[in-house]
Amino acid sequence: MSRQFNLVPRDVGRIETPYRRIVTQLPAPGSLTVLETLRRIEPMAMQGQPPVVWDRAEGFQVFDAWGNQWIDWSSGVVVANAGHGRKEVIEAIQKQAGAHLLTNYCFPSEPRARLLEKLAALLPEPLQKIFLLTTGSETVECAIKLCRTWGMKNGGRHKHVIVSYQHAFHGRTLGSQLAGGIPSLKEWIVNTDPGFVQIPFPDGWRTRDTSFETFERHLREAGVEPANVAGVIMETYQGGSAAFAPVEYMKRLRQWCSGHRALLVLDEVQAAFGRCGTMFGWEHYGVVPDVACFGKGLSGSLPISAVAGRADVMDLHPPNSMTSTHTGNPVCCAAALASIELIEAEDLAGNARYMGAILHSDLAAMAARIRNIGRVFGKGLVAGVSCVKPGTREPDGEPDGDLAWRVVERSIEKGVLMFAPVGYGGGTIKICPPLVITEEALRESLAAFGEAFRECLV
Repeated sequence: MSRQFNLVPRDVGRIETPYRRIVTQLPAPGSLTVLETLRRIEPMAMQGQPPVVWDRAEGFQVFDAWGNQWIDWSSGVVVANAGHGRKEVIEAIQKQAGAHLLTNYCFPSEPRARLLEKLAALLPEPLQKIFLLTTGSETVECAIKLCRTWGMKNGGRHKHVIVSYQHAFHGRTLGSQLAGGIPSLKEWIVNTDPGFVQIPFPDGWRTRDTSFETFERHLREAGVEPANVAGVIMETYQGGSAAFAPVEYMKRLRQWCSGHRALLVLDEVQAAFGRCGTMFGWEHYGVVPDVACFGKGLSGSLPISAVAGRADVMDLHPPNSMTSTHTGNPVCCAAALASIELIEAEDLAGNARYMGAILHSDLAAMAARIRNIGRVFGKGLVAGVSCVKPGTREPDGEPDGDLAWRVVERSIEKGVLMFAPVGYGGGTIKICPPLVITEEALRESLAAFGEAFRECLV
């Protein structure tokens, strides 16, 4: 949904707790110069997030320059897994910058080698070849290229179909949006590629039938022969809802891809590095993909991403035919290595499991009391709260983007920071705090969120 937050400051009530502090009108009057400059110069597409001007961020909190502080439920945008502004990450960045090596294209570097060695040690067989890039979208583009190259090599030019899922979000570049499952985001493409096919995601809600037979049936209905499928790409959980597929479905999908010599690609850009209570989100399924895409939480800070895959897939292209200007940037590599080491040393995946149990229990209790919550999806420290209009035609109600928007805005006024609603109809409130959040702060922010939700229903 296309919306903008109002830039007219208004009284929202004072909040002062150990973790939350709202002491000005919102937006903070002192922030208007920055906000108005951005609105004047940046494209409208950049104007959809809440008007909170970040001054600094530490741990699980965000601060502005006018005395306000929030418990962060955004992690930026599912980025700051190890926490904002970690001393260890800052020191790693400073040390690398101090070594006077800020960029080196694809020339070899020791920071890149160290990060790749760490990732290879974490990843299961056969994911032992890794290509470093910049953004999640770039990894999806690479995965598409690998799938089609693999398909042509193993089945000729007819084996080129990429199967993905409705309501999926894989990025904002051409290939990633062709693979995505949101029709409105593809209107600009005009001449869409018929070799990209989307089928229903088995979330048990919008798609009630979660059996694997639905996958095969929808392929038949789309006129796709299994022999012509080069790859199946799926978000480990759907970014717009935080919904996971059933375990049995994923096991069958793994078998199907192996049987038809199609690559299984899991988009872990939002799911990896502890977010779901496991180092990698696919561990909830008990399967391993042929290709995996990583980003966001990989460094917890600077822009870096990665594609990991089987050696016979990753080595399909000869030297200098698959490169990127900032691949393995040494400063970004240093940040990523420090962030991963923090996640391991502090068992932040374990903390996400423990805190996630509290988060999902509380949200489930809210959903049982409030008819305007259709479903709550997620695992670990990611959740999607779907706002609906009760009694309408969709399963459990049509999405209510207006309510989701109001709840996010009111939560921010209470000192709990989130990004704008996402997903189908803009009706999902996404909750994804840094994995370092404490139980006390989580319970306090859940209470504030519950208050905001109830107030928006009055």
